[in-house]
Amino acid sequence: MSTPTALRGTIEHLDPNSLVVEENVRPSAPLTKEFVQSIRENGVLTPVLARRDGEQVIVRAGQRRTLAAIEAGIEAIPVYVVDADDVTTERIIQQMVENDHRESLTAADRAAAFQQLVFEGLGVATIAKRTGTKQVEVRTGLAVADNPVAASAAQQHALTLDQAAVLIEFDDDPDAREKLIEVATTDPAQFAHAAQRARDEKARAKAKADAEADLTARGFTILEKDYFYDGEYTRISELTTAEGERVTADDIADADGRAASVWAGWDGGVQATYLIADPKAAGFKKASGSGSGNGPMTDEQKEERRTLIANNKAWASAETVRREWLATFLSRKTLPKDAAAWVAHALTFHRHTIGAAISAGNVLAHDLLCLDPAELYSGRDNIAELLAQHPTRAQHVTLAIVLGGIESATSRETWHHPTSRDADYFTRLAEWGYALSDVEQFVPDHSLHAETNVKASDRAQAHGSLPVDDPVDE
Repeated sequence: MSTPTALRGTIEHLDPNSLVVEENVRPSAPLTKEFVQSIRENGVLTPVLARRDGEQVIVRAGQRRTLAAIEAGIEAIPVYVVDADDVTTERIIQQMVENDHRESLTAADRAAAFQQLVFEGLGVATIAKRTGTKQVEVRTGLAVADNPVAASAAQQHALTLDQAAVLIEFDDDPDAREKLIEVATTDPAQFAHAAQRARDEKARAKAKADAEADLTARGFTILEKDYFYDGEYTRISELTTAEGERVTADDIADADGRAASVWAGWDGGVQATYLIADPKAAGFKKASGSGSGNGPMTDEQKEERRTLIANNKAWASAETVRREWLATFLSRKTLPKDAAAWVAHALTFHRHTIGAAISAGNVLAHDLLCLDPAELYSGRDNIAELLAQHPTRAQHVTLAIVLGGIESATSRETWHHPTSRDADYFTRLAEWGYALSDVEQFVPDHSLHAETNVKASDRAQAHGSLPVDDPVDE
């Protein structure tokens, strides 16, 4: 299999202010202070890729490096310059088409070819039209080609363009990239779930770090939860003021020995428990009946708690993937042959859930059909308008109403307490091609895991025997 011929050019050191920066590869070129400072101290180490068009040198890859060099006041940067050539453009396109008709190019080959066509002056729309590719795939390929790590991973591990593009989101997290590559190469059906979990974990980590930074700036010592029971600190939820009022975070805002423990929940919300080292010195006293609570958790309880929290987080991530899959599924031109039969089944077996959703306007069905539900309560229903405009989509609309109704009733309690109706729904999705995540697989397997789920759900109760995190102390 032949691949597009690499362009030949020369390395030139040019004033970045003389370069023409076109943002046709990425919609923006965000610059951070850290990035500009790195360029200021070290210069541009990797040559910018550009094409010569008459007297102009136009940047095709390396927009951020060029703009950062300008902001940093760098006098000259290395530029790999090629000359525009219509013959080269035609050769690359012909080779792409020829290879695709004979043996598909790898994702890495396609990304490199798209990038070469950009060097030659073609825009995304033109590349898509002339190569018979969707514009979104061209943009994805260009993003991969412009990122050394993603491009290398696509080549070494035979990743798809979409998989390689996800790695770009984790440029600052090598561990996450490594895990995603492992999933992509060993269990690709689970890649979407792994990617969403990584995104959510990254968001939670940032939210936690931001909250801790704010508390640190306010003079709080940041503690891990293990400090709750070591006797050195006391939670303010166990204290009252001299007047008998509950102690709040504001009451310890200027107190010596103030501390906090922060965590991000499964839903992304950030919570904090506030503590103080010497309550008596601060003028507080133990609340009557506060005692020591349930005391420290055992190692077994800690492990059970970690599993519970991990599954709740996994469920939240899977929900995002599942609903995106449902929207894509409903956008298909044709539905599975058994779709109509299953709709009839669902309207009886899931009638209460679907009926409740319809009565409430079935907002999720609107989301799955990419419609605005904002006017539901004014008497206008965009689903009805869609059906009136596209009567041939009646089966799609009906299925969206059914799926939206059932899906809207799912929650993390679904894996805690799976029912036969939940199992029926998730089994059907799997039969239609949706790859269940590990935590979702609990649902169709509920009969095998019934006893385990009962135990897990009992332990999950905040008022049960297992110590749980305090609510936010306001």
